[in-house]
Amino acid sequence: MFGADYPLLDVFVSTLYFVLFIFWIILVFHILTDIFRSHDLSGSAKALWVLFILILPLVGCLVYLVTRGGSMHERQLHQIQMQQQAFEDYIRKVANTKE
Repeated sequence: MFGADYPLLDVFVSTLYFVLFIFWIILVFHILTDIFRSHDLSGSAKALWVLFILILPLVGCLVYLVTRGGSMHERQLHQIQMQQQAFEDYIRKVANTKE
């Protein structure tokens, strides 16, 4: 049986590697969305960041987090506020047309 040949510690380590891989994918996704959300980067700078992350994933993500990670939260907060404002404007518009 396969389970008998695979010790419990190896199952734990394999699970840990899998979870770390999933966290890595989530981090790359957040960084890529932040790159494209950023209005202070030009198109060529965005392309260079994406290439840097695709060619050297670990180093690219770490360098991005060190250089631009502090403002990631600000850009995300701004995006959420804009979505909230658009939602509230839509609700006001729909509420005014029903009267």
